[in-house]
Amino acid sequence: MLSIKSLYDLTKFRLSLSVVFSSFISYMLGYKEFDIKVLSLLMFGGFFVVAASNIYNQIIEKDLDALMARTKNRPLPTNKISVNTALVLAVLSTIIGLFMLYMINSKVALLAAVSIFLYASVYTPLKLVTPLSVFVGAIPGALPFMLGWVAATGEIGIEAIMLFLMQFFWQFPHFWSIGWMQNKDYENAGFKMLPTGKKDRATTSQILFYSIWAVLMSIIPAFNLTGDLSLSIYGLFIVLLIGLVLIYYAVKLFNHSTDLNAKKLMLASVSYLTLMQIVLLFDKILR
Repeated sequence: MLSIKSLYDLTKFRLSLSVVFSSFISYMLGYKEFDIKVLSLLMFGGFFVVAASNIYNQIIEKDLDALMARTKNRPLPTNKISVNTALVLAVLSTIIGLFMLYMINSKVALLAAVSIFLYASVYTPLKLVTPLSVFVGAIPGALPFMLGWVAATGEIGIEAIMLFLMQFFWQFPHFWSIGWMQNKDYENAGFKMLPTGKKDRATTSQILFYSIWAVLMSIIPAFNLTGDLSLSIYGLFIVLLIGLVLIYYAVKLFNHSTDLNAKKLMLASVSYLTLMQIVLLFDKILR
């Protein structure tokens, strides 16, 4: 029997919900006429798609997960769920998720299909080959923030692209700070997760560089360059303020390259993304 805990871990439930949250925010930013049916399909369909990607990832990395302290207790390495069962769940989640998203429009379904393919078939195997895998993984990681807009409007315009870029650049300081903390674990499994392959000044330089770009992307809507996606002067001030906090912790890691500072940056990145998205939403509602 499949336990709730095993399914929770297999689908990376909390991570899946956080990704769906991004789609929810971008739908709310983009809609002209609120449609609860479209939003429901987006939420449930998006969850199934993200869950499918996570399951495929764990199937492929089953033996490698067993080598890492952080992942050795996942359902597949511990045989709480068989590979065959996991594969069935992944395929069903893929079909259900893409069908739900197709009911919204074909563009949303296509973007979701691309996301699954890149995450499972390109990013996951590339992690063993090159640190550039993170650049590939950042694409499916950023697509959910544009999916909601495409679901709401049916268009892949400058607004959707801007939302994509906000989350695309954010992922580098986020995942590289995790890679810094878990570097030994990743090395044991053969993963190449840091941009230079090691914990050096060049790595922290890139983390700082992409942190700055993440913040720059988030304030561009304030300058009337992104169509219907805009940001008031008050929203600009708040987003810039929380962005400076992210950059502050990236600078701390650059100056003092410790695991503790990497952890602080990781936590700051999670707070930054969530707060930035909430500010964008409330800025629209209150204008």
